[in-house]
Amino acid sequence: MKEVPDDNKAFVLEVHRLLTDVYGSEISYFHDLDPLSELVSALLSHRTRNRDSGAAFRRLRERFADWESVRDAPVGEVEETISVCTWPEQKAPRIQQVLRLLTERLPSLNLDFLEAMPVAAARAWLEALPGVGPKTSAAVLSFSTIRGRAMPVDAHHFRVAVRLGIIEEKLGEARAHKVLEDLLPEYFTAQEVYDHHQVMMRHGQKTCYHFRPDCARCTLLHLCPTGQVQLQKKRA
Repeated sequence: MKEVPDDNKAFVLEVHRLLTDVYGSEISYFHDLDPLSELVSALLSHRTRNRDSGAAFRRLRERFADWESVRDAPVGEVEETISVCTWPEQKAPRIQQVLRLLTERLPSLNLDFLEAMPVAAARAWLEALPGVGPKTSAAVLSFSTIRGRAMPVDAHHFRVAVRLGIIEEKLGEARAHKVLEDLLPEYFTAQEVYDHHQVMMRHGQKTCYHFRPDCARCTLLHLCPTGQVQLQKKRA
């Protein structure tokens, strides 16, 4: 069985190379939202399928003229609007709470100023808001029109990294963000960091499933201790 190299950075770079051969590079950004809209979208996406959170976001945009209107609406109206996503009874008051806090702290209700801040400072600023953790702050900076150099780690990305032996599962998704991002080459551009997130996520969605991963056709099998063990069990 192949051991994970001590130089995890070289290992991660090889994983990146192999996965971009399969899933591509210079991957198009799937959102073209301003940072505040991306923040609302990210808050809706917590523990929700992309299809459902996307539908909830579209319904908000269709029903309300702007984010000020969402902020000031009766909470039940916001909850009903986003009812297609999970836990609307929690997300509606949380979104309104965040919008009110931003109104108190900023001269206008937008987050465009984050683009001028260093990424680490912008992430810390966002993570001071209720309900905003590392995944959400990275999503706002990377996926929005800021196109910042920040890497979200979703459940698929985390699972692939654990199975490859890059990190231990006990680290947890929240703490994994900094560890996994620090393993990427310093010369990686924001686009390349985004690509890495995308190919790791897609590999988890298309091959390295939560249940019954398709190890036999995995392009990373020769590097993956978990996959090799799984195949050995099947052959036994």
